[in-house]
Amino acid sequence: MAALAATTFLVSSAARPFAQQQDQNNPPGGFVIRANAELVLTNVVARDAKTGELLRDLKQSDFTVFENGKKQVIASFDFQSVDMAAPLKEATVTGLAAGGVGNKAVAVAKPEELRNHRLIVFFFDLTSMQPEDLDRSVDAARDFLKKKMSPADLVALVSLGDTLKVDQDFTADKDALAAEVGIYNGTEGQGFAQGATANSNQAEDTTGYTPDESEYNDINTDRELFALRAIAKSLEKIQEKKSLLYFSGGISRDGIENQASLRSAVNAAVRANLAVYSVDTRGLQAISPAGDASTGSLRGQGAYNGGALSNNMNSNFASQEVMATLSADTGGKAFFDSNDFAPAFAQVQKDTSAYYAIGFHSSNPARDGKYRKLTIKFNRPGVKLEYRQGYYAPADFAHSGKQDREQQLEEQLASDLPATDMAVYLDAMYFRLEENRFYVPVSLVVPGSQIPFVKGGDKDKATLDIVGTVIDEVKRPIGRARETVKLNLDQALGARQKNIQYTTSFNLPPGKYHLKFVVRENQTGRMGSFEADITLPEMKKQPSAKRPIWLSSILLASARQPSKQDSPLVRNGQEYVPNISHVFRQDQHLYLLYEVYGPAKEKLADNAPKGTKAGVSVLSSLELLQGAAKVYETPVVKATAVNVPGRDAVALELDVPLNGLRPGQYICQLNVIDDAGGSFAFPRFAVLVKEPVQASASGPASGSGSGSSR
Repeated sequence: MAALAATTFLVSSAARPFAQQQDQNNPPGGFVIRANAELVLTNVVARDAKTGELLRDLKQSDFTVFENGKKQVIASFDFQSVDMAAPLKEATVTGLAAGGVGNKAVAVAKPEELRNHRLIVFFFDLTSMQPEDLDRSVDAARDFLKKKMSPADLVALVSLGDTLKVDQDFTADKDALAAEVGIYNGTEGQGFAQGATANSNQAEDTTGYTPDESEYNDINTDRELFALRAIAKSLEKIQEKKSLLYFSGGISRDGIENQASLRSAVNAAVRANLAVYSVDTRGLQAISPAGDASTGSLRGQGAYNGGALSNNMNSNFASQEVMATLSADTGGKAFFDSNDFAPAFAQVQKDTSAYYAIGFHSSNPARDGKYRKLTIKFNRPGVKLEYRQGYYAPADFAHSGKQDREQQLEEQLASDLPATDMAVYLDAMYFRLEENRFYVPVSLVVPGSQIPFVKGGDKDKATLDIVGTVIDEVKRPIGRARETVKLNLDQALGARQKNIQYTTSFNLPPGKYHLKFVVRENQTGRMGSFEADITLPEMKKQPSAKRPIWLSSILLASARQPSKQDSPLVRNGQEYVPNISHVFRQDQHLYLLYEVYGPAKEKLADNAPKGTKAGVSVLSSLELLQGAAKVYETPVVKATAVNVPGRDAVALELDVPLNGLRPGQYICQLNVIDDAGGSFAFPRFAVLVKEPVQASASGPASGSGSGSSR
């Protein structure tokens, strides 16, 4: 199944190992020194146990920090109080918003100027709130901004509707904040409301039907948690304690379906020193056995035996459980079952009025992603401490779960920044299938030296995760590839010194597309990505005979393999394996495959028998140039008939033995002439010819090129 004399291994979307002869001169890198310098920050509020008064002027020696019962060395200690806040002249702190009210240009505050200020984010989840709930939360926010906001408070506004938006950056401008928050009207989140589930109405017979939309709800919940994580990540560089007031109509979680998203949001908030204060905007609800107007009519005995009431109360509790977890795990508080939201604002101000920021480097170097319990003790009695009770340790790739690993791939695929831990190269070509459809093969190459193979007997083993997407001109994803490729190669092949090649394909209409692929090796989790653009031309028939020649991509290969697939890359049972690096050896052949579409028909002679079909006349040859000198040219290949009738195409093949060429770089000019139509094309490309791995003592034998249009 694999050619043993190979120096490049190819795996296609069907996970087929194949060997293509091609050098890879990328030796392993040098030594890398890594240090764990992650600082764990926690904020501590110290109060008198009897009076509740804040305690100031405490020293680092007054505190002792324990992680899972083990004493830790305090690395940083700071006290911040809003009483010492210096007024800011600048309105904006982070510069994230598109432009506040009136689109006024504002300056950005320096990080050191944020000391002793309260940084508060109002996050309105418009997708989960009913109009009356949104009105209640907006009124409460405006009341706080106008009456309770202090000079030390800096507030930002963020909303989640059809997209996540920073509506106003951190500012002390009360009027700008009040005007911006008043814009929310509830229409932004339409279409994202929670769907029905099997428990939405408590029908006890089979005459009623409620669609189960649990999967849709899981996606909605992930979307809300990803938004929280995005907010936290955007605030990581601000070292001061930050508070987020999360206004929501509840988040439902289906078992463990959203566990990875929840943990990711909590971890991001903890790392950003962000405490979440959840506010259930539904307020105090009267839960009845019959439910509300969003549920179907009640049937059976559930209304009389307590079953329906219990089900509704459990459903309400479940929608608050995620919000409570977010608050508890990040050091904030949750506010449920109250129509008065003022205590939430007061609690944020109280918790951030004065606090001690304590940092330490964990004595446990394991990156296992496990929860670590924090205990902070004061060295004398009569003091009550308020702090976050623990955090999740960083997780390396070996300790991450399936969901976390899949999420990492999706995040990198969506990221604007490339992944550069692994070297990856990509090339895409096109061949027309019909007038408005193209076959687009995509090949990726990863140097074997980048992959940590594991020895298993006489095999080199490794696993690669590959994910890719195709996006059109209006940023819509219209194609996707996802595969886990398991490599199991003979050690004699020396995979670490070769290239690993993966090939997949898409069927696309004419247009401009952007391709992005991410490759990850599953031993250490290193990733690499590559992006490319491809334009698929319009090839519609035109009434005029005068038109440019229609040509496919020019496929270069150094190897062919038997195949029974119905593909433009297969000719006479042999599949061309793309050589996307254009690097060849003298002991190899340079194979070319390309197609001409809709060639012009030759005019029939006046005395041609009735029923005679007009032929075509397509001529082609390849020239190899070095500088201004032509050093080689293949014989001319002539096609007199369409040889791919189902696609109205002439497929042309050239075979160039390289043993008669000297090592070096060559410019190749492909000559393609549609003699009957009077059109032509002369595309050029570069190739590099290298010496064989084991050069023979005798000189290279001479050879002649061959061509075919079979």
